[in-house]
Amino acid sequence: MRASVRRSSPDPRATAVAVALLTAGALTPAGLSAQRNREPTVPPPTILEYQPRSTLIVPETRVPRARFPVVDFHGHPGRLDDPETLARVVAAMDELNIQVMVQAIPSSGERLTRQIEAVRQAGLSHRFVFFASLDLQSVGPGDGVRIAQQLERDVAAGAVGIGEISKGFGLFSRRADGTRLPMDDPELDPVWRTAARLNVPVFIHTGDPAEFFQPMDYQNERWLELALFTNRRFFDRERFPSFDDLMAERDRLLERHPNTTWVLAHLGWHAQDLGRLGRLFDRFPNVHAEIGAILYDLGRQPRNAKRFFERYQDRILFGKDSFQPDEYPYYWRVLETEDEYFDYYRNYHAFWKLYGMGLSDAVLEKVYNGNARRIIPGMPTQGW
Repeated sequence: MRASVRRSSPDPRATAVAVALLTAGALTPAGLSAQRNREPTVPPPTILEYQPRSTLIVPETRVPRARFPVVDFHGHPGRLDDPETLARVVAAMDELNIQVMVQAIPSSGERLTRQIEAVRQAGLSHRFVFFASLDLQSVGPGDGVRIAQQLERDVAAGAVGIGEISKGFGLFSRRADGTRLPMDDPELDPVWRTAARLNVPVFIHTGDPAEFFQPMDYQNERWLELALFTNRRFFDRERFPSFDDLMAERDRLLERHPNTTWVLAHLGWHAQDLGRLGRLFDRFPNVHAEIGAILYDLGRQPRNAKRFFERYQDRILFGKDSFQPDEYPYYWRVLETEDEYFDYYRNYHAFWKLYGMGLSDAVLEKVYNGNARRIIPGMPTQGW
């Protein structure tokens, strides 16, 4: 199926500049038309072929290890149920200075307890903690109590949180009658009340970047990613709620459960609008957020992001999402240095360069481990 593409209208800022030049007599109408319609004199590259090399020479800081020990709140290291996987993951953690990883891959019941036992037998209980997943498919009357009871069993078995609750909750999860399961459905209230009573955080991923819900035209800065991945297109309003409607649904859920500790994955997908996330933090003191997979947005607004991290330093946690050890140093570099104009590791996420935020040690330590250690019960104490 070919994706429909809407061509963009002229940039109003460029039009304003052209009008000013015309008024000043610096540009004739004919010259303006020629500039607007100018075409390359050689065949242009495709969006995939154009990979310009920067000629800018500025200081570079290599940061292979985080300055302080890290809790990766958004860990996806694979199933931790065999010695070979555990050895490989721990070796990478040691090199990167990741002290504790949260296993956020969905698991519950026997799948959860098998991993907890494998980690215990390997003598690595001080390096991993486990979150429990929730069965949110075909939810009908009484299922909220059933899910809450399973959560009780998983926490008794060693889980210290809930999550990662995937983006399917709000987009794909269904009620028993086949209708979409709203995030604030009262049927699930027993689950969130149980999390509050057990004092375990709820790690929730809602939706995807706002651009994924917008028209796939040439003004959409995530056009290439949407063109490459058909399953990231949520702009069909007959199938999916709008971004703002989905976030309003999430916010009603947060409001109804003020005693539950919430952690929003990916900064709640508000990294491109930190003011919106700040208002959310101000409104809900029980809400935190982690920074997995949104580094490209922090790195293009380093001064604004630094001010935000300083103001909300007690609410932000480190998380990476995909477990690719060679990608973590990009995070250390953006958070710790004041380097300028360097590459991000996935060009289909961002065509722009990154800049370092240069966070202070006090803020870094809270983001890297302090906030996670505070909100996760039973966090290992060895090795800090």
